[in-house]
Amino acid sequence: MTVDSPGTAAAVTQDAPGRAAGTSQTPPPASSGPKEVLQPSRGRRSLPSGLLPYLLVAPALLTMAGLLLYPLIRNVILSFQSLNRKEFITRETVWTGFDNYTDLLGDSQFWTVALRSAVFTAVNVVLIMVIGTGIGLLLDRLGKKMRLVLSLSLVLAWAMPIVASVTVFRWLFDEQFGVANWMMRTLGFSGYEQHNWFETGFSTLTISLILLVWGSIPFVALNMYAALTTVGTELYEAAKMDGASGWRTFWAVVFPNLKSFFMITTFLEIIWIFKAFTQVYAMNLGGPNRASETLPVFAYIEGVGQFHYGVAAAISVLTIVMLVAIMSFYFRLILKEEDEL
Repeated sequence: MTVDSPGTAAAVTQDAPGRAAGTSQTPPPASSGPKEVLQPSRGRRSLPSGLLPYLLVAPALLTMAGLLLYPLIRNVILSFQSLNRKEFITRETVWTGFDNYTDLLGDSQFWTVALRSAVFTAVNVVLIMVIGTGIGLLLDRLGKKMRLVLSLSLVLAWAMPIVASVTVFRWLFDEQFGVANWMMRTLGFSGYEQHNWFETGFSTLTISLILLVWGSIPFVALNMYAALTTVGTELYEAAKMDGASGWRTFWAVVFPNLKSFFMITTFLEIIWIFKAFTQVYAMNLGGPNRASETLPVFAYIEGVGQFHYGVAAAISVLTIVMLVAIMSFYFRLILKEEDEL
């Protein structure tokens, strides 16, 4: 029998618990220096969440300010000056205060042109919205082939340059070779051998009106067709089951669901027609005897034609004020519509 020495037995006894637990009794190594402090990464700092959208929009806003805001401010400043032929030659600045505005507001010609512009805009917008809505509804009912043909025709009419379209319309209503005179003679009407369709301001504005309606209908019709795709077919089926007519279906189903579309489109068309210049001026230069002038044409002729640039600037400022006043009603409707949503 072998007898272990007391030192060996003591060593075995002390090591047994550690081996049984499967753990090491070795102490962790002591730190050789001061603790390291974690430093933040030196990459790019992120922008505040509310600042990034403004930075993205800033280039467009600055461009608009340079192209629109600065000329508008200069135009307002010019409206308080007398800038005629004399001032062009002497290169002097003559401040007149509100004289340009008071002279215009007391001029019957200005109010005649303003009333003419308002009536011209109202008739145009009504015809554009009615005919454009009807063609949009027609696009929704046509088959694929006919819808494609009609859509292409609308796009071609919409894409035609303004000066080119004015040239075509002047040829259509030409005294000697015009299609309008030929058609009236073919239908049996007398007095249209060499009828001058631009003899009066009313007939000249009527031709300009036809041109503006023809060029604006595609925008309303195509947008109307796109908006109709958002109306559920189950609403049409319910109206059909209730025995509603086509007119009743439009007022009970289409119009309530597309009220925002009609408001925005009318808003855009009023702005577009009220400021229309090329179609009216190029048709007959505002004649005859300035009887077909609207406010933009009136301002151009007073400025470029008569060298009354201060007065022309005042006309343009008053035009903007009148347009804002007219559109304030639609602004209230749009805000009310948003509150109801």
